Amino acid sequence: MPLLLPLHGIGGRQDLPIPFGLAVGGAGVAIALSFIVLGLAWRNPKYRGDASGKPLPDAITRTVDSAGFRWFVRLFGLATFLYAGVALLFGVDRLTNPVFGFLYILVWVGLVPISLFLGPVWRTLNPLRTVHLLLSKALRQPPSQGLFTLPKGLGLWPAALGIFAFTWLELVAPDRATLPVLQAWLALYVVIILFGAVLFGDRWFSTADPFEVYATLIARMSPWGRRDDGKLVLRRPLENLDGLKAQPGLVGMVAALLGSTAYDGFSNSTAWIGWAQNSDYSMTTLGTLALLAFILFVLVTYVGATLLAGRLSDSSRTALPGLFAHSVVPIVFGYVVAHYLTLLILEGQRTLIYLSDPLSNGANIFGTGLLGLNTSITEHSTAIAVIQVLAVVCGHLMGVISAHDRAVALFPRHKALIGQLPLLIVMVGYTVAGLLLLFSE
Repeated sequence: MPLLLPLHGIGGRQDLPIPFGLAVGGAGVAIALSFIVLGLAWRNPKYRGDASGKPLPDAITRTVDSAGFRWFVRLFGLATFLYAGVALLFGVDRLTNPVFGFLYILVWVGLVPISLFLGPVWRTLNPLRTVHLLLSKALRQPPSQGLFTLPKGLGLWPAALGIFAFTWLELVAPDRATLPVLQAWLALYVVIILFGAVLFGDRWFSTADPFEVYATLIARMSPWGRRDDGKLVLRRPLENLDGLKAQPGLVGMVAALLGSTAYDGFSNSTAWIGWAQNSDYSMTTLGTLALLAFILFVLVTYVGATLLAGRLSDSSRTALPGLFAHSVVPIVFGYVVAHYLTLLILEGQRTLIYLSDPLSNGANIFGTGLLGLNTSITEHSTAIAVIQVLAVVCGHLMGVISAHDRAVALFPRHKALIGQLPLLIVMVGYTVAGLLLLFSE
Protein backbone atom coordinates (compact mmCIF):
# COMPACT_ATOMS: atom_id res chain seq x y z
CA MET A 1 0.00 0.00 0.00
CA PRO A 2 2.71 2.61 0.74
CA LEU A 3 4.03 1.98 -2.77
CA LEU A 4 0.78 2.98 -4.45
CA LEU A 5 0.89 6.70 -3.80
CA PRO A 6 3.74 9.10 -3.01
CA LEU A 7 3.39 9.98 0.66
CA HIS A 8 3.71 13.69 -0.07
CA GLY A 9 0.27 13.74 -1.60
CA ILE A 10 -0.72 15.46 -4.83
CA GLY A 11 0.25 19.12 -4.56
CA GLY A 12 3.68 20.23 -5.80
CA ARG A 13 5.70 23.43 -5.86
CA GLN A 14 4.41 24.15 -9.37
CA ASP A 15 0.87 24.21 -7.95
CA LEU A 16 1.52 27.03 -5.49
CA PRO A 17 -0.15 30.35 -6.40
CA ILE A 18 3.13 32.18 -5.64
CA PRO A 19 6.77 31.27 -6.46
CA PHE A 20 8.10 28.49 -4.26
CA GLY A 21 11.10 30.54 -3.08
CA LEU A 22 8.75 33.31 -1.97
CA ALA A 23 6.59 30.80 -0.08
CA VAL A 24 9.61 29.41 1.76
CA GLY A 25 11.01 32.85 2.57
CA GLY A 26 7.61 34.12 3.66
CA ALA A 27 7.16 31.14 5.95
CA GLY A 28 10.48 31.80 7.67
CA VAL A 29 9.68 35.50 8.04
CA ALA A 30 6.22 34.68 9.46
CA ILE A 31 7.80 32.52 12.19
CA ALA A 32 10.32 35.26 13.05
CA LEU A 33 7.67 38.00 13.12
CA SER A 34 5.44 35.92 15.37
CA PHE A 35 8.30 35.74 17.86
CA ILE A 36 8.61 39.54 17.90
CA VAL A 37 4.86 40.00 18.38
CA LEU A 38 4.80 37.47 21.20
CA GLY A 39 7.73 39.17 22.88
CA LEU A 40 5.87 42.48 22.92
CA ALA A 41 2.37 41.26 23.80
CA TRP A 42 2.87 38.03 25.78
CA ARG A 43 5.05 38.75 28.79
CA ASN A 44 3.46 36.45 31.36
CA PRO A 45 2.51 32.75 31.14
CA LYS A 46 -1.12 32.25 30.15
CA TYR A 47 -1.49 28.46 30.11
CA ARG A 48 -2.28 26.40 33.20
CA GLY A 49 -2.07 22.92 31.74
CA ASP A 50 -4.09 20.19 33.43
CA ALA A 51 -5.48 22.61 36.01
CA SER A 52 -7.41 24.52 33.32
CA GLY A 53 -10.54 23.97 31.29
CA LYS A 54 -14.28 24.55 31.24
CA PRO A 55 -16.05 21.50 32.73
CA LEU A 56 -18.39 19.57 30.48
CA PRO A 57 -21.82 18.55 31.83
CA ASP A 58 -21.58 15.87 34.52
CA ALA A 59 -23.74 13.56 32.40
CA ILE A 60 -21.05 13.46 29.71
CA THR A 61 -18.31 12.65 32.23
CA ARG A 62 -20.45 9.91 33.79
CA THR A 63 -21.17 8.39 30.38
CA VAL A 64 -17.55 8.41 29.27
CA ASP A 65 -16.39 6.96 32.59
CA SER A 66 -19.10 4.31 32.76
CA ALA A 67 -18.00 0.68 32.57
CA GLY A 68 -20.53 -0.10 29.83
CA PHE A 69 -19.30 2.65 27.52
CA ARG A 70 -15.64 1.79 28.06
CA TRP A 71 -16.22 -1.90 27.41
CA PHE A 72 -18.15 -1.06 24.24
CA VAL A 73 -15.14 0.94 22.96
CA ARG A 74 -12.67 -1.77 24.04
CA LEU A 75 -14.58 -4.57 22.37
CA PHE A 76 -15.11 -2.51 19.22
CA GLY A 77 -11.37 -1.94 18.98
CA LEU A 78 -10.59 -5.59 19.65
CA ALA A 79 -13.16 -6.83 17.11
CA THR A 80 -11.82 -4.45 14.45
CA PHE A 81 -8.27 -5.67 14.91
CA LEU A 82 -9.31 -9.30 14.96
CA TYR A 83 -11.12 -8.72 11.67
CA ALA A 84 -7.97 -7.19 10.20
CA GLY A 85 -6.05 -10.14 11.65
CA VAL A 86 -8.01 -12.47 9.35
CA ALA A 87 -6.51 -10.65 6.36
CA LEU A 88 -3.07 -10.73 7.99
CA LEU A 89 -3.08 -14.47 8.65
CA PHE A 90 -5.24 -15.87 5.86
CA GLY A 91 -5.35 -13.22 3.13
CA VAL A 92 -3.46 -13.33 -0.14
CA ASP A 93 0.01 -11.81 -0.37
CA ARG A 94 -0.71 -8.89 -2.67
CA LEU A 95 -1.51 -5.19 -2.29
CA THR A 96 -5.25 -5.80 -2.47
CA ASN A 97 -4.93 -7.38 0.97
CA PRO A 98 -6.47 -4.73 3.24
CA VAL A 99 -4.07 -5.32 6.14
CA PHE A 100 -1.40 -3.13 4.50
CA GLY A 101 -3.70 -0.14 4.25
CA PHE A 102 -5.23 -0.92 7.63
CA LEU A 103 -1.88 -0.65 9.40
CA TYR A 104 -0.07 1.97 7.32
CA ILE A 105 -3.09 4.19 6.60
CA LEU A 106 -6.05 3.73 8.95
CA VAL A 107 -4.00 3.06 12.09
CA TRP A 108 -0.75 4.96 11.62
CA VAL A 109 -2.16 8.01 9.81
CA GLY A 110 -5.69 7.70 11.20
CA LEU A 111 -4.37 7.96 14.76
CA VAL A 112 -3.92 11.68 14.19
CA PRO A 113 -7.52 12.77 13.37
CA ILE A 114 -8.93 10.26 15.89
CA SER A 115 -6.76 11.65 18.70
CA LEU A 116 -7.28 15.24 17.62
CA PHE A 117 -11.08 15.08 17.61
CA LEU A 118 -11.67 12.53 20.39
CA GLY A 119 -8.71 13.02 22.71
CA PRO A 120 -6.75 10.10 24.23
CA VAL A 121 -9.30 7.50 23.13
CA TRP A 122 -6.58 5.13 21.89
CA ARG A 123 -5.86 4.05 25.46
CA THR A 124 -9.30 2.45 25.46
CA LEU A 125 -9.32 1.33 21.83
CA ASN A 126 -5.87 -0.30 22.08
CA PRO A 127 -6.58 -4.01 21.45
CA LEU A 128 -3.48 -5.19 23.33
CA ARG A 129 -4.63 -3.30 26.43
CA THR A 130 -7.97 -5.07 26.14
CA VAL A 131 -6.31 -8.47 25.76
CA HIS A 132 -4.16 -7.79 28.83
CA LEU A 133 -7.18 -6.58 30.80
CA LEU A 134 -9.18 -9.72 29.92
CA LEU A 135 -6.26 -11.94 30.91
CA SER A 136 -5.90 -10.07 34.20
CA LYS A 137 -9.58 -10.53 34.96
CA ALA A 138 -9.37 -14.22 34.10
CA LEU A 139 -6.44 -14.57 36.51
CA ARG A 140 -8.22 -12.37 39.08
CA GLN A 141 -5.41 -9.89 39.50
CA PRO A 142 -5.28 -6.11 38.99
CA PRO A 143 -4.05 -5.12 35.50
CA SER A 144 -1.57 -2.74 37.14
CA GLN A 145 0.12 -5.63 38.93
CA GLY A 146 3.31 -6.93 37.36
CA LEU A 147 6.24 -9.06 38.40
CA PHE A 148 8.58 -6.07 38.56
CA THR A 149 8.47 -2.30 38.82
CA LEU A 150 9.45 -0.20 35.83
CA PRO A 151 13.10 0.89 35.98
CA LYS A 152 13.61 4.53 36.92
CA GLY A 153 14.62 6.65 33.99
CA LEU A 154 13.08 4.32 31.40
CA GLY A 155 10.33 6.76 30.51
CA LEU A 156 9.30 6.82 26.87
CA TRP A 157 12.54 5.43 25.46
CA PRO A 158 10.96 2.04 24.57
CA ALA A 159 8.20 3.84 22.64
CA ALA A 160 10.78 6.02 20.85
CA LEU A 161 12.61 2.86 19.80
CA GLY A 162 9.27 1.43 18.67
CA ILE A 163 8.61 4.50 16.51
CA PHE A 164 11.97 4.03 14.85
CA ALA A 165 11.21 0.34 14.30
CA PHE A 166 7.81 1.06 12.74
CA THR A 167 9.00 3.89 10.50
CA TRP A 168 11.90 1.68 9.41
CA LEU A 169 9.34 -0.97 8.48
CA GLU A 170 7.17 1.55 6.63
CA LEU A 171 9.90 3.46 4.80
CA VAL A 172 13.02 1.31 4.58
CA ALA A 173 12.45 -2.42 5.06
CA PRO A 174 12.81 -4.52 1.91
CA ASP A 175 9.61 -6.26 0.83
CA ARG A 176 7.67 -4.21 3.42
CA ALA A 177 4.49 -4.59 1.38
CA THR A 178 4.54 -8.40 1.69
CA LEU A 179 2.73 -10.50 4.26
CA PRO A 180 5.73 -12.39 5.71
CA VAL A 181 7.53 -9.15 6.60
CA LEU A 182 4.43 -7.59 8.11
CA GLN A 183 3.54 -10.76 10.01
CA ALA A 184 7.04 -10.97 11.49
CA TRP A 185 7.04 -7.32 12.59
CA LEU A 186 3.57 -7.47 14.14
CA ALA A 187 4.32 -10.78 15.89
CA LEU A 188 7.42 -9.22 17.47
CA TYR A 189 5.44 -6.10 18.44
CA VAL A 190 2.65 -8.11 20.09
CA VAL A 191 5.10 -10.32 22.01
CA ILE A 192 7.16 -7.38 23.30
CA ILE A 193 4.15 -5.35 24.38
CA LEU A 194 2.17 -8.18 26.01
CA PHE A 195 5.22 -9.75 27.64
CA GLY A 196 6.20 -6.34 28.99
CA ALA A 197 2.69 -5.88 30.38
CA VAL A 198 3.03 -9.20 32.21
CA LEU A 199 6.36 -8.11 33.66
CA PHE A 200 5.50 -4.52 34.56
CA GLY A 201 1.69 -4.26 34.53
CA ASP A 202 -0.41 -2.01 32.33
CA ARG A 203 1.97 0.92 32.90
CA TRP A 204 4.06 -0.72 30.19
CA PHE A 205 1.58 0.35 27.50
CA SER A 206 1.98 4.06 28.25
CA THR A 207 5.76 3.82 28.18
CA ALA A 208 6.47 1.25 25.46
CA ASP A 209 3.58 0.97 22.98
CA PRO A 210 4.62 3.31 20.14
CA PHE A 211 1.09 3.69 18.79
CA GLU A 212 -0.40 4.54 22.19
CA VAL A 213 2.34 7.00 23.11
CA TYR A 214 2.09 8.67 19.69
CA ALA A 215 -1.70 8.92 19.96
CA THR A 216 -1.42 10.33 23.50
CA LEU A 217 0.97 13.05 22.32
CA ILE A 218 -1.31 14.06 19.45
CA ALA A 219 -4.28 14.01 21.84
CA ARG A 220 -2.56 16.88 23.64
CA MET A 221 -3.49 18.94 20.57
CA SER A 222 -7.17 18.14 21.19
CA PRO A 223 -9.46 20.68 22.91
CA TRP A 224 -10.78 17.85 25.12
CA GLY A 225 -9.00 16.95 28.31
CA ARG A 226 -9.34 15.84 31.88
CA ARG A 227 -8.75 18.29 34.71
CA ASP A 228 -6.73 17.47 37.81
CA ASP A 229 -9.97 16.78 39.68
CA GLY A 230 -11.00 14.15 37.09
CA LYS A 231 -13.65 16.19 35.25
CA LEU A 232 -13.78 16.22 31.47
CA VAL A 233 -13.16 19.75 30.23
CA LEU A 234 -12.95 21.87 27.10
CA ARG A 235 -9.69 23.82 26.83
CA ARG A 236 -8.32 26.70 24.81
CA PRO A 237 -6.01 25.86 21.89
CA LEU A 238 -2.56 24.68 23.09
CA GLU A 239 -3.56 24.75 26.78
CA ASN A 240 -3.98 20.98 26.75
CA LEU A 241 -0.47 20.74 25.31
CA ASP A 242 0.92 22.75 28.22
CA GLY A 243 -0.05 19.90 30.56
CA LEU A 244 2.38 17.47 28.89
CA LYS A 245 4.83 16.50 31.63
CA ALA A 246 8.56 16.22 30.99
CA GLN A 247 9.83 12.68 31.41
CA PRO A 248 12.77 10.58 30.23
CA GLY A 249 12.51 9.68 26.57
CA LEU A 250 10.02 12.42 25.66
CA VAL A 251 12.65 14.31 23.67
CA GLY A 252 13.70 11.09 21.94
CA MET A 253 10.07 10.37 21.10
CA VAL A 254 9.37 13.72 19.42
CA ALA A 255 12.73 13.59 17.64
CA ALA A 256 11.88 10.14 16.26
CA LEU A 257 8.48 11.35 15.05
CA LEU A 258 9.75 14.56 13.45
CA GLY A 259 12.94 13.05 12.04
CA SER A 260 11.20 10.06 10.49
CA THR A 261 8.58 12.28 8.83
CA ALA A 262 11.34 14.50 7.44
CA TYR A 263 13.14 11.42 6.12
CA ASP A 264 9.91 10.34 4.45
CA GLY A 265 9.95 13.51 2.39
CA PHE A 266 13.66 13.19 1.64
CA SER A 267 13.42 9.52 0.61
CA ASN A 268 10.89 10.38 -2.11
CA SER A 269 13.09 13.01 -3.74
CA THR A 270 14.48 12.17 -7.16
CA ALA A 271 17.95 13.31 -6.07
CA TRP A 272 18.09 10.79 -3.20
CA ILE A 273 16.58 7.94 -5.22
CA GLY A 274 18.96 8.51 -8.13
CA TRP A 275 22.04 8.72 -5.89
CA ALA A 276 21.08 5.73 -3.75
CA GLN A 277 20.32 3.51 -6.73
CA ASN A 278 23.74 4.27 -8.23
CA SER A 279 25.55 3.66 -4.96
CA ASP A 280 27.52 0.52 -4.16
CA TYR A 281 25.47 0.06 -0.97
CA SER A 282 22.01 -1.45 -0.70
CA MET A 283 18.95 0.77 -0.45
CA THR A 284 18.18 -0.85 2.90
CA THR A 285 21.56 0.10 4.37
CA LEU A 286 21.44 3.63 3.01
CA GLY A 287 17.82 4.10 4.07
CA THR A 288 18.50 2.88 7.61
CA LEU A 289 21.50 5.20 8.00
CA ALA A 290 19.60 8.14 6.53
CA LEU A 291 16.60 7.55 8.79
CA LEU A 292 18.90 7.44 11.83
CA ALA A 293 20.69 10.57 10.62
CA PHE A 294 17.46 12.57 10.33
CA ILE A 295 16.32 11.53 13.81
CA LEU A 296 19.72 12.30 15.33
CA PHE A 297 19.82 15.65 13.52
CA VAL A 298 16.51 16.68 15.09
CA LEU A 299 17.61 15.37 18.49
CA VAL A 300 20.99 17.16 18.46
CA THR A 301 19.75 20.48 17.08
CA TYR A 302 16.77 20.63 19.43
CA VAL A 303 18.71 19.62 22.57
CA GLY A 304 21.54 21.97 21.64
CA ALA A 305 19.11 24.87 21.15
CA THR A 306 17.38 24.33 24.50
CA LEU A 307 20.65 23.98 26.41
CA LEU A 308 21.98 27.15 24.76
CA ALA A 309 18.70 28.85 25.69
CA GLY A 310 19.39 27.95 29.31
CA ARG A 311 22.85 29.52 29.16
CA LEU A 312 21.59 32.72 27.53
CA SER A 313 18.81 33.08 30.09
CA ASP A 314 21.03 32.26 33.08
CA SER A 315 18.97 29.16 33.79
CA SER A 316 20.80 26.20 35.29
CA ARG A 317 18.00 23.69 34.63
CA THR A 318 19.37 20.54 33.01
CA ALA A 319 15.84 19.36 32.20
CA LEU A 320 15.14 22.17 29.71
CA PRO A 321 14.95 19.86 26.65
CA GLY A 322 12.13 17.90 28.30
CA LEU A 323 10.37 21.04 29.54
CA PHE A 324 10.21 22.48 26.01
CA ALA A 325 9.52 19.19 24.20
CA HIS A 326 5.79 19.89 24.13
CA SER A 327 6.48 22.71 21.64
CA VAL A 328 7.69 20.16 19.07
CA VAL A 329 4.37 18.26 19.07
CA PRO A 330 2.53 20.90 16.93
CA ILE A 331 5.42 20.78 14.46
CA VAL A 332 5.05 17.01 14.21
CA PHE A 333 1.30 17.48 13.73
CA GLY A 334 1.83 20.02 10.93
CA TYR A 335 4.29 17.74 9.14
CA VAL A 336 1.90 14.78 9.38
CA VAL A 337 -1.00 16.78 7.93
CA ALA A 338 1.18 18.10 5.10
CA HIS A 339 2.66 14.71 4.21
CA TYR A 340 -0.23 12.32 4.73
CA LEU A 341 -3.55 14.14 4.26
CA THR A 342 -4.12 13.10 0.65
CA LEU A 343 -2.78 9.63 1.41
CA LEU A 344 -5.40 9.20 4.13
CA ILE A 345 -8.22 10.48 1.92
CA LEU A 346 -7.39 8.43 -1.19
CA GLU A 347 -5.82 5.26 0.15
CA GLY A 348 -8.14 5.30 3.16
CA GLN A 349 -11.05 4.87 0.77
CA ARG A 350 -9.24 2.08 -1.05
CA THR A 351 -8.51 0.31 2.24
CA LEU A 352 -12.17 0.45 3.31
CA ILE A 353 -13.12 -1.10 -0.04
CA TYR A 354 -10.55 -3.86 0.41
CA LEU A 355 -11.69 -4.46 4.01
CA SER A 356 -15.05 -5.59 2.69
CA ASP A 357 -13.20 -8.58 1.20
CA PRO A 358 -10.44 -9.44 3.73
CA LEU A 359 -9.46 -12.67 1.99
CA SER A 360 -9.52 -11.11 -1.50
CA ASN A 361 -11.69 -13.96 -2.71
CA GLY A 362 -14.48 -11.88 -4.24
CA ALA A 363 -16.77 -12.01 -1.19
CA ASN A 364 -17.75 -8.39 -0.59
CA ILE A 365 -19.07 -8.55 2.98
CA PHE A 366 -20.16 -4.96 3.50
CA GLY A 367 -20.86 -3.94 -0.08
CA THR A 368 -18.34 -1.12 0.05
CA GLY A 369 -16.80 -2.25 -3.20
CA LEU A 370 -19.86 -0.85 -4.95
CA LEU A 371 -19.10 2.64 -3.74
CA GLY A 372 -16.01 3.11 -5.88
CA LEU A 373 -13.01 5.34 -5.25
CA ASN A 374 -13.68 9.08 -5.16
CA THR A 375 -10.57 10.74 -6.61
CA SER A 376 -12.02 14.23 -7.01
CA ILE A 377 -9.40 15.55 -4.60
CA THR A 378 -6.80 15.13 -7.34
CA GLU A 379 -8.51 17.96 -9.23
CA HIS A 380 -7.53 20.48 -6.52
CA SER A 381 -3.74 20.30 -6.55
CA THR A 382 -3.34 24.04 -5.96
CA ALA A 383 -5.53 23.95 -2.85
CA ILE A 384 -3.65 20.89 -1.60
CA ALA A 385 -0.27 22.58 -2.07
CA VAL A 386 -1.49 25.62 -0.12
CA ILE A 387 -2.84 23.39 2.67
CA GLN A 388 0.51 21.62 2.87
CA VAL A 389 2.40 24.90 3.26
CA LEU A 390 -0.10 26.22 5.80
CA ALA A 391 0.07 22.98 7.80
CA VAL A 392 3.85 23.23 8.14
CA VAL A 393 3.82 26.96 8.91
CA CYS A 394 0.90 26.78 11.37
CA GLY A 395 2.53 23.83 13.13
CA HIS A 396 5.67 25.87 13.66
CA LEU A 397 3.71 28.94 14.73
CA MET A 398 1.94 26.88 17.39
CA GLY A 399 5.32 25.53 18.44
CA VAL A 400 6.70 29.06 18.82
CA ILE A 401 3.68 30.08 20.92
CA SER A 402 4.00 27.04 23.18
CA ALA A 403 7.74 27.57 23.60
CA HIS A 404 7.28 31.27 24.35
CA ASP A 405 4.67 30.65 27.04
CA ARG A 406 6.97 28.09 28.69
CA ALA A 407 9.97 30.44 28.41
CA VAL A 408 8.28 33.35 30.20
CA ALA A 409 7.26 30.89 32.91
CA LEU A 410 10.77 29.46 33.41
CA PHE A 411 13.25 32.21 32.52
CA PRO A 412 13.90 35.53 34.25
CA ARG A 413 11.68 38.14 32.67
CA HIS A 414 14.54 40.27 31.31
CA LYS A 415 16.20 37.20 29.75
CA ALA A 416 13.13 35.36 28.43
CA LEU A 417 13.33 36.75 24.89
CA ILE A 418 17.04 36.33 24.33
CA GLY A 419 16.82 32.86 25.80
CA GLN A 420 14.36 31.85 23.09
CA LEU A 421 16.58 32.89 20.17
CA PRO A 422 18.28 29.48 19.73
CA LEU A 423 14.90 27.73 19.64
CA LEU A 424 13.57 30.33 17.22
CA ILE A 425 16.51 29.82 14.86
CA VAL A 426 16.05 26.05 14.98
CA MET A 427 12.30 26.32 14.33
CA VAL A 428 12.83 28.64 11.36
CA GLY A 429 15.37 26.15 10.06
CA TYR A 430 12.90 23.30 10.52
CA THR A 431 10.25 25.31 8.65
CA VAL A 432 12.45 26.02 5.64
CA ALA A 433 13.88 22.49 5.56
CA GLY A 434 10.41 20.99 5.97
CA LEU A 435 9.03 22.88 2.99
CA LEU A 436 12.06 22.03 0.86
CA LEU A 437 11.66 18.35 1.71
CA LEU A 438 7.90 18.43 1.25
CA PHE A 439 8.16 19.89 -2.23
CA SER A 440 11.39 18.18 -3.22
CA GLU A 441 11.67 17.09 -6.84
